Amino acid sequence: MPAQVEPSKKTVLVTGFGPFGVYKVNTSWEAVKELYKQGLGVDWELVIEEIPVEYCTVKSKVPKLWEKHNPHLVVHVGVSGMASELTLEQKAFNYGYEKSDVKGCLPDANCCVHGADECITAGIKMNIVCADINNSDSKVKAVVSHDAGRYLCDFSYFTSLHINKHRTAFIHVPPLDQPYTVQELAEGLKVAITAMLKQIEEKLQ
Repeated sequence: MPAQVEPSKKTVLVTGFGPFGVYKVNTSWEAVKELYKQGLGVDWELVIEEIPVEYCTVKSKVPKLWEKHNPHLVVHVGVSGMASELTLEQKAFNYGYEKSDVKGCLPDANCCVHGADECITAGIKMNIVCADINNSDSKVKAVVSHDAGRYLCDFSYFTSLHINKHRTAFIHVPPLDQPYTVQELAEGLKVAITAMLKQIEEKLQ
């Protein structure tokens, strides 16, 4: 009797950002690394990647990551000093990038993807994800946002939404220990990603 072949696992790609400004250690990358330690369960292949806070790197690297991993879901994670909960971003904008990156550079014409729509809304319903988080046993609470700011977070989000808006998400995390530990942030990310995958899977049925 021939041996049964296990179906290949579907990939979830999660990115965090490198240092910038006052964030010499970027909470987003620390939380993503901790998430990798915790894992997403046996059914999912978790791939993580640190992305420098550079427009040109995001513009070239993010599409290559999609091509390389063919992910079932991409979740970009960034830090926000204004956040006190997991902040689930519902959409991203194509124009208005007037703040220089860590190399002092700006994108051409302050634009993310030339010729693309001014705004893209994610196919994943963040209000449902938010409710799933807030109704879970996680210590971390969540809110929904409709403006990720015009910096690398929004820039990376739009880049991925332009590739596939139904399999892309962005989550802002608060700075470390304000109020959550890195372990708590990772647990919150895990709940959020599980909720997102549930939505994607339900649409495929």
